[in-house]
Amino acid sequence: MSPHSSVAARADRTAPVFAALGDATRLKLVARLGADGPLSITDLTSGSKVTRQAIAKHLTVLADAGLVQGERRGRERIWQLEPARLADAGRYLDRISKEWDGALDRLRKFVET
Repeated sequence: MSPHSSVAARADRTAPVFAALGDATRLKLVARLGADGPLSITDLTSGSKVTRQAIAKHLTVLADAGLVQGERRGRERIWQLEPARLADAGRYLDRISKEWDGALDRLRKFVET
């Protein structure tokens, strides 16, 4: 497998994470679950202007991207963050950042010569 196909495969796996996090409400849900731990939809809607149904839809998108997981406890579903997917996305961003740093360094050297 060439380095380019490896990068493309990683992009394909990581794109759903960035797509899911591209919505402000979903990003806030991830932040809240990261800060406050596992929470129910009732807890997640408390103090919010977003409806329970809308929160449920956002959680489904986040779950499809592998960012959260819901577990049924009695009548409610408790949602928790899946930090491994965020870590994968962070590593991908780090790699892109290093590649840009290298490209900018090569450009600087070219301009200076």
